[in-house]
Amino acid sequence: MSGPTNLPAVAEAEAPRAEPTQATQIVAEAAPDLDDRVRGRTLSRKQMTRELRRQMREGPQDPEEVALREELEALRPKARAECVDSPRPCLFVSCKYHLYLDVNPRTGSVKLNFPDKEIWELTETCALDVADRGGITLEEVGAIMNLTRERVRQVETRGIYHMRVLTDDDFEGGPDDDLDE
Repeated sequence: MSGPTNLPAVAEAEAPRAEPTQATQIVAEAAPDLDDRVRGRTLSRKQMTRELRRQMREGPQDPEEVALREELEALRPKARAECVDSPRPCLFVSCKYHLYLDVNPRTGSVKLNFPDKEIWELTETCALDVADRGGITLEEVGAIMNLTRERVRQVETRGIYHMRVLTDDDFEGGPDDDLDE
């Protein structure tokens, strides 16, 4: 399978017959972001139920933990106006606009978008903050959501298709059709 490669010309000239390990190193140097990205981890509702049952078997919750949860719930913003000027990164992961995790309403599963990072390590934690800044590129959306540029494009295309169907714009194409007219 021969064809053009995306490796830099210098790397090709230096190692035209590189061993697989050397070729892997050259590609990793050319695209370091590929190795840095860790795929999101999904927790099924069944897994979470199992964990809850285990906690129930272990006995009652620690009173300090219960008090801390109640205090945090009282501090949690109830409206966007309350959280606009709050410190970032936002620690309220249960907010539906938080970027650390996603909940699938159909299955109840939870996807950790950044399983290798803690909340305070994220550059962006609120989707509303990102929307307030204005338009961003597919690459930026991919970095914020831990998705590839192509996956972001696919989601965008599907969203535009569903919006057209809902607004009844006489659009007869499918979600996979090219929507750039």
